[in-house]
Amino acid sequence: GVLSLLQPEDMAARGQGAYSFSLTTFSPSGQLLQIEYALNAVKTHGATAVGIKAKDGVVIATEKKLPALTDEGSIQKIQMLTKNIGITYAGMGPDFRVLVRKGRKKAQNYFRFYKTAIPVVMLVKEIATIMQEFTQSGGVRPFGVSVLVVGFDEDGPHLFQVDPSGSFFPWKATAIGRGMVSAKSFLEKRFDDELAMDDAIHRAIRILKESFQGEMGEHNIEIGIVNEKGEFATLEPSRIKDFLEEV
Repeated sequence: GVLSLLQPEDMAARGQGAYSFSLTTFSPSGQLLQIEYALNAVKTHGATAVGIKAKDGVVIATEKKLPALTDEGSIQKIQMLTKNIGITYAGMGPDFRVLVRKGRKKAQNYFRFYKTAIPVVMLVKEIATIMQEFTQSGGVRPFGVSVLVVGFDEDGPHLFQVDPSGSFFPWKATAIGRGMVSAKSFLEKRFDDELAMDDAIHRAIRILKESFQGEMGEHNIEIGIVNEKGEFATLEPSRIKDFLEEV
């Protein structure tokens, strides 16, 4: 019948299709396709976000394009997890919200038990574990986000990326979302270990500008910084405006 008319590659594609809806079943070629599709969702639909380590801290910056008449102040794409750790994302906002809540809970539980702030690497591992659990359970789907986590602790500044698969990577500088390919090549050419914080902020703005569609202003990007005192903060629009004028 129909099957005899199909070429071998069509048969393979049809075979893959049978596995593409299952999260927990490997395809014959050894892939978990739902996880790959989650990564594709981040790469094609996620707004660009950038992280850059400086010698005295870390910067994260992200596009925040909202429909007209939205109250910009009510939507924050960069969130604080603890007083020295911040997080942003590319992908689906509601999924990010759930991760932020779970991450804060993990940090608080650690603090209650050990009476000291959770190390950055440890919180990143906790977030990665949550994301990994959602790739290995029935009846759930992977998180549709990649996140950048920044922090400063006794080991110095940190910048991590966590993907829907639960993989996490430490970076000196990186980007996630739609404009990640050009952003990463920009960073590879121009990264410098001796960057001061202000220069890192300028660089992050410049990278967002590359792939930004429309007019970039202080209300449609967000910037978060963690300094060497271990304080995480998001910049006020007025400060972002000053930096935009310098770029």
